[in-house]
Amino acid sequence: MTFDTSTIFSVFFYAFAGLLVISALRVITARNPVHAALFLVLAFFCASGLWMLLKAEFLSLALILVYVGAVMVLFLFVVMMLDLDLEHLRRDFKKYLPVAFLMGAVIVLELSIVLIRSFIGTSSPVQPMLEESTMSNTKALGMLIFVDYVYAFEVAGVILLVAIIAAVALTLRNRKDAKAQNVAEQINVRAADRMRIVKMDTDMAAKQDARGEKK
Repeated sequence: MTFDTSTIFSVFFYAFAGLLVISALRVITARNPVHAALFLVLAFFCASGLWMLLKAEFLSLALILVYVGAVMVLFLFVVMMLDLDLEHLRRDFKKYLPVAFLMGAVIVLELSIVLIRSFIGTSSPVQPMLEESTMSNTKALGMLIFVDYVYAFEVAGVILLVAIIAAVALTLRNRKDAKAQNVAEQINVRAADRMRIVKMDTDMAAKQDARGEKK
């Protein structure tokens, strides 16, 4: 019994796709946050396998090295180190279900519109690559990001930077032990407020030194 290349490709594709869907569902249904993070790692591995099958080697390896190797390890450390109040999270879960269903419906509608307009009824890729092109997919991806869509790439970087700063600011805003600098007070400081000169007699200083030596 022989198998051709297309059959093997289909078997691996459906295997990775099925595991990806199952692990993604377990990410949002697992009760333990550590288990949810581990299922997310499995989902990243499955997505990486799908990209490898689609001959996008750079994206596949970048997903494993960056997300699985760095980001998810950080997530696991944070989740395991934080003392999460799981009972409080589970108690307020049902309160946000209507908003969650509404946002889910909007996302499904957007994805459906994209799929219908882009793939259904078409027999060729949206942006076909030239057959005479000998560049690798990594170089082609770099040309698209840093040449054709460089402004969108820069805008995405600025948005991520603003999100990081906002997350740090919101985290430190309500903490009592957080310390921050007041630049105006540092600039307007006077020497008299920081330093005081005390004059002492020589006899009093000698007595204090003698008392310190006896102790």
